[in-house]
Amino acid sequence: IDDFYKTRKERSVLSKKIHPLLMTRGVPGTHDTKIISKFFKVVKKNKFSKITIPKFDKSVDDRSSKSKWYKVSLKPDVIILEGWCVGARAQKNSDLKKPINSLESSKDYKLKWRKFVNARLQKEYKKIFSELNSLIYLKAKNFKILQQWRLKQEKKLWLYSKKKKNHKIMSKGDVINFMQTYQRITQNMFKDAPKYASIIFKLDSKHQINSAIYKKK
Repeated sequence: IDDFYKTRKERSVLSKKIHPLLMTRGVPGTHDTKIISKFFKVVKKNKFSKITIPKFDKSVDDRSSKSKWYKVSLKPDVIILEGWCVGARAQKNSDLKKPINSLESSKDYKLKWRKFVNARLQKEYKKIFSELNSLIYLKAKNFKILQQWRLKQEKKLWLYSKKKKNHKIMSKGDVINFMQTYQRITQNMFKDAPKYASIIFKLDSKHQINSAIYKKK
């Protein structure tokens, strides 16, 4: 799902029109859901036609040029839509009132950002996730360990991209602030996703699967 992020320019417009936090990629509302929906529509047709899929470059925090997009020439047998927030469900608006961290209390005290993100989950993301035949949920122990994994990921990205000009690699502080933007939905999924996921893989501290639960349909 990360490859379907809106461009920096598009997120900049959102940040000015709706809320400054929407400049930060990640939360529902920062993906191009029209392209995702179009992709599902094309690959489900009996008569398949070639399609290109966007490619997002996290090191510059922007979509790659079209020449670098993925080209799908044959109809795929299996499609995996992978990424954070896939399968997430909206909360009741009343549950949004109490801030979950310092970012929500200081940057979104009027709840405008929270309500916008939640509304996107309730509408276009709900429609997209309803297209999935099953949901595989990778469940970590807690949010703290997710922070450690995200810091490790950013370090790898820095090693790969340090020679690039105008790179947007995050510092440790940036990563922690970034993760606060999706702490609410992550913790909500910790609680609710195991109830409706088809398969739950529980992950240990080393990012490995230590148990699996398969739900009967």
